[in-house]
Amino acid sequence: MHKLTELQFDNTYARLPAAFHAQAAPTPFRREPYLVSFNAAAAELLDLDPDEAGRAEFVEYFSGNKILPGVESLAMLYAGHQFGHYVPQLGDGRAILLGEVRNKAGAKWDVQLKGAGPTPFSRGFDGRAVLRSTIREYLCSEALHNLGIQTTRALCIVGSDEPVRRETIETAAVLTRLSPSHVRFGTFEVFHYRGQPERVRELADYVIANHYPELEGDQDRYERFLREVVLRTARLIARWQAVGFAHGVMNTDNMSILGLTIDYGPFGFMDDYRANFVCNHSDHGGRYAFNQQPAIGLWNLSCLAETLLSLIEREPAVAALDAYQPAFAESYGELMRSKLGWRERRQEDAELILSLLELLEANGVDYTNFFRRLGDLKSETHGDDGGNGDSDNDASLRDMFIDPAACDVWTARYRERLRAEASVDDERRQRMNLTNPKFVLRNYLAQDAITKATAARQRDFTEIERLLELLRRPFDEQPSMERYAAAPPEWGRRIAVSCSS
Repeated sequence: MHKLTELQFDNTYARLPAAFHAQAAPTPFRREPYLVSFNAAAAELLDLDPDEAGRAEFVEYFSGNKILPGVESLAMLYAGHQFGHYVPQLGDGRAILLGEVRNKAGAKWDVQLKGAGPTPFSRGFDGRAVLRSTIREYLCSEALHNLGIQTTRALCIVGSDEPVRRETIETAAVLTRLSPSHVRFGTFEVFHYRGQPERVRELADYVIANHYPELEGDQDRYERFLREVVLRTARLIARWQAVGFAHGVMNTDNMSILGLTIDYGPFGFMDDYRANFVCNHSDHGGRYAFNQQPAIGLWNLSCLAETLLSLIEREPAVAALDAYQPAFAESYGELMRSKLGWRERRQEDAELILSLLELLEANGVDYTNFFRRLGDLKSETHGDDGGNGDSDNDASLRDMFIDPAACDVWTARYRERLRAEASVDDERRQRMNLTNPKFVLRNYLAQDAITKATAARQRDFTEIERLLELLRRPFDEQPSMERYAAAPPEWGRRIAVSCSS
């Protein structure tokens, strides 16, 4: 394990031409920084000794007050389609890439400070992040990782009492974000729309060499690269959909070229199932509603494909995009069959899944808790229960529905489907509990941690640590943490999450 100053930094992105980035150094806090939380699991990615978090220098380095040896800090240039409208230049306005650290396994991780002050791309803004939004990204990126969903990671949060003005005066924080790459769809767009195809080629060659090396040297490498990004994105969004997660700002500048979840601004795990769930209160038109996200993924990929037309012909580009819908459907279907405990694929599955989702929505049923409880349902009924199934097995499930009789109709069909493949209840329940989480980062849980952490002069970060530990094992029962599996209280249903950070 490495000490802080033993981390070996490289920065391959810095060796791209100056058009791709701008030099940017972190701006030291005017008020003393302090450690809010440290994620030992993420430190392992860098082979960083977790004891280093206890050193006074740790907060100095990861607040940006001091610079680690070997760092070549920069801000990356990109553009993007924001809510469907092209913005010709964005770039890292409050994120500074320190460089890349390669671990003993050979994996390379970008180390980025988010909220470390202004860059040449800040457009007049302060370049800071606030503690509130930093806590949300820190917790959610780890939550998704432990759910098996591709994402950036978070090493730590460093805070400061330095004031930052958003809707109100808040305090500043820096998130150290780790990712194999921070290249976005929008990184390609900026050069395409500037009429610089040579830069598009340089960027594609860089990404292929560093992240898709199996394609290097192939005559059709750009076509295969596009297809791979299409497939990764389709599978990522299928995983979001299956777990009930919505990304609130699916702009092309927030889409990773590696198929990772990136840029946690507004986001949300659904409580009651609603197909048109919108997690960003600034999204007045519902462009990024839950049921729109698969289509938005394809729309964003079409924007990426457009940027590569100087490298590939239109026909293979269209063929790559045509792979999206089948890949999404295949992945989503597999995930939902797993959630329902089915081992076999049957023709009637799609209709049975759709009818379930419609039933959950009509009855305002909690999405996460329903699937977790469904694992307890027996495939056979016993005794006279008046036609409502087995009362002992069904009661907790039926109680979730406004119309229990409608639940009975669906569970009768579900039981028939289980018996058709000779499902064994105990074995199925174990499989379902490894697929359906008991715990997700509900908005009200994150808000409770934020409230405690941001209360005046309290610096109470215990709830952040408790949630971090809870979300490391989302599929385990964790009896002492039972209350964290509860549906939100009334106040937790009205939380509004915006883009401000």
